[in-house]
Amino acid sequence: MPESTSADPAKPAAAPTKPAKAEARDSSPAAPPPAPAGKPFLSIALGALSVVLLLIAVALWIKLGVRDEAIVQNKNRSDQVQADTDVLRAQLDEAKAGMTALQKKMDETKAAADQNKADLDKVVASSADVQAELDKARVISTNFQSQMEDAKVASIKHQGEVDIAQAQTAVAQEKSNKAVSDLAQLQTQLDASKGQIADLQAKLADDEKAIAKMKKA
Repeated sequence: MPESTSADPAKPAAAPTKPAKAEARDSSPAAPPPAPAGKPFLSIALGALSVVLLLIAVALWIKLGVRDEAIVQNKNRSDQVQADTDVLRAQLDEAKAGMTALQKKMDETKAAADQNKADLDKVVASSADVQAELDKARVISTNFQSQMEDAKVASIKHQGEVDIAQAQTAVAQEKSNKAVSDLAQLQTQLDASKGQIADLQAKLADDEKAIAKMKKA
């Protein structure tokens, strides 16, 4: 088209008005072509919307992954707590059983201590009786000793009654020896009673210490 226009310089100057109308006619039906300019905007909008939807999908996927991980962690934590609870319950049952056994042992020890204390009281009472009998034997032995001394004096004073005095002395000596023997036996019994008292006191002290330790435990 430009070559044909430049190749025809002989046309009058007023002629350009017609081509203007022709151009106007040609331009009026060609008005719709600007519409394609909106297609890139629509494409951009759709692309941006796709990107946004993709980002939203990725965010939702990440959020779901985080939620699933949190659910798994919570389940693992719940299982761990349940396991710890079972262990603590087992330990509690074991502690209760141990406490019951300890209470039973403490009751048995206390009963044994009470029995030992009763035995000690009996031995102490028996020892008191033995001590009283020993005192009586000592008095009797002293009396026999006095009688023997009197018999010896009588024997010296009454030489004529030597045989009788000797007989009396022999009898008194025999009685004195018996009294001394009885005194020795009673002394042995008293020593044995004292030994039993010491043993029972030691056992009672051990039982009281055991009870004190059990109470502290």
